[in-house]
Amino acid sequence: MPDAVSDPRPTSGGRSRVALAGFGAWGQMHARALGAIPEAELVAIYCHGASSAAAAAELAPSVPVFRRYDDLLASGALDVVNVAIPNDQHAAFAIAALKAGHHVFLEKPLGLSLEECDAVLGAAEAAGKAVAVNHELRVSHQWGKVREMIAAGDIGRVTHQHFSLFRHAFRPGAGGWRRDPARVGSWILEELVHFVDLVLWYARENGPPARLLAQSTSPSGLSDTVSVLMTWADGSTALVTQCLAGFQHHTLLEIAGDAGAIRTWWAGANDRTAHPNFALDVKRRGSGDVETIAVPQSGEIFELEENLRQALHGFQTGDIVMPARDARIAVGLCLAIEQSIRDGGAVELTGMV
Repeated sequence: MPDAVSDPRPTSGGRSRVALAGFGAWGQMHARALGAIPEAELVAIYCHGASSAAAAAELAPSVPVFRRYDDLLASGALDVVNVAIPNDQHAAFAIAALKAGHHVFLEKPLGLSLEECDAVLGAAEAAGKAVAVNHELRVSHQWGKVREMIAAGDIGRVTHQHFSLFRHAFRPGAGGWRRDPARVGSWILEELVHFVDLVLWYARENGPPARLLAQSTSPSGLSDTVSVLMTWADGSTALVTQCLAGFQHHTLLEIAGDAGAIRTWWAGANDRTAHPNFALDVKRRGSGDVETIAVPQSGEIFELEENLRQALHGFQTGDIVMPARDARIAVGLCLAIEQSIRDGGAVELTGMV
């Protein structure tokens, strides 16, 4: 039986009242993360199905459960709506929460199209509220440290990146939504969007990429393998690959700069393990030695909690760790990858990202 979610505590100064939309396997991880954050109070849960409603009643017995999302939004005092539902509903649920006057912490992707992304951005601007998107790797001790070293100039200008994901097949999700193109969008938007965002983040000083070429074993968007080559106007490159026909969960990043290099990897029995293996090595500017960087912990279950913590703080201060506009750029690049696969050729990115 899963661990119970911490009971909500009385609201006190500075604490955010959070409603959670979605209580599937990953929504339950969101609930546990919220229960570990002293600044958060889980005050309501929306569940689409009877099984998730039963799970919510068991794991968070003191929290009201709603079967209609509109009823949750109208239920009382809320500060933040945390949306953790299938991809095709992200934009609609976020827009409804914003129109109701709440900040939104939204699972990625921001939307399944740029039109959906722009609708969320417009709703946030109209409401005067913020949207933080759960690109949790940005707050990772491991993946965030890479950006920190690049920004410090430790390896000079980034000239090449190689990012590889090798893992078991996706879980189907409730009702098989991850295997339905209308609901998941694509497996590029489902997971590769994380690594696309990191590649753009790491190469921020190089500007946006100019061109990409993608290949896949299927044009459907639900392919086990995807390979993407991105090029920048300055000649720098990034190769990003995703293989869902493997086993366990393995990620590898290798970055070359004009004055050094970084190599880091993560491996676990699955993506949600609490006991992964990982390492981070760097050859810094002016050094002939390879230095191993100590990383206290790494993994999405840790990073989800930290990203939620930072997002809740950011809603109060205006400093959002993953602004929705950055998430829109990542979606746009993923859609360009899909286009390249469908058309069988390169896509020029000028004006797209």
